[in-house]
Amino acid sequence: MTSVTPLEPTAIDGHAPTSTGNDTHPMRAVTRRAAGLVPGGWDAETRRTVAALFDGLAPDWHTRDSPQRRAVVSDCLERGLGAMAWTGGTDTVGIELGSGTGIYSDLVAGVVGSAIALDLSDAMLREAPSVPAARLRGDSSALPLRSGSVDLVAVINMFLFPGEVARVLRSGGILLWVNVSGPDTPIHLSTDEVVAALPFEVEGVESTAGAGTWCALRRIR
Repeated sequence: MTSVTPLEPTAIDGHAPTSTGNDTHPMRAVTRRAAGLVPGGWDAETRRTVAALFDGLAPDWHTRDSPQRRAVVSDCLERGLGAMAWTGGTDTVGIELGSGTGIYSDLVAGVVGSAIALDLSDAMLREAPSVPAARLRGDSSALPLRSGSVDLVAVINMFLFPGEVARVLRSGGILLWVNVSGPDTPIHLSTDEVVAALPFEVEGVESTAGAGTWCALRRIR
């Protein structure tokens, strides 16, 4: 049985949405298709289009960083993983999907023993600073990882590919879904939509942090 408990919101001074996403935004349509919530899926043409878009954005991507946006991710890691009684031992493996230039990679790497930062855009990875994570170019719809090899999957402002998450995330592993601008994030799904898209049962928590939203979901079946 799936069960997600809402937690009290966290206030983040000065945090306001930095995006203008809505249901008509092109990336919102791709998000829903990739998650299997509407027909269309993720095909070669979409992959090329998205890769080219983010290659072009890479040189200025660092300007999207801010203490407030990082605070949303930190809130998910602290309160979400805390509610899951996550210990983050040295033998745990985590992957951040759609890591971009590594704005949040150090935060994710700080809660696992070994971290992987994966992105489709080669330009994004070239712009990434040195972080304590193995940088890997790849398509999240076909992850270059063994089945059941990951303890933590972090998806921050990134598309959800439920089938691949199900394949690589071990039983008892945790999925983190974060939208730092909440519903205004172009690549946005609500917790209910994430849960509906996943082909396995979960238990977890969800909350808001400033203008952001997040959920932490443990795979239980």
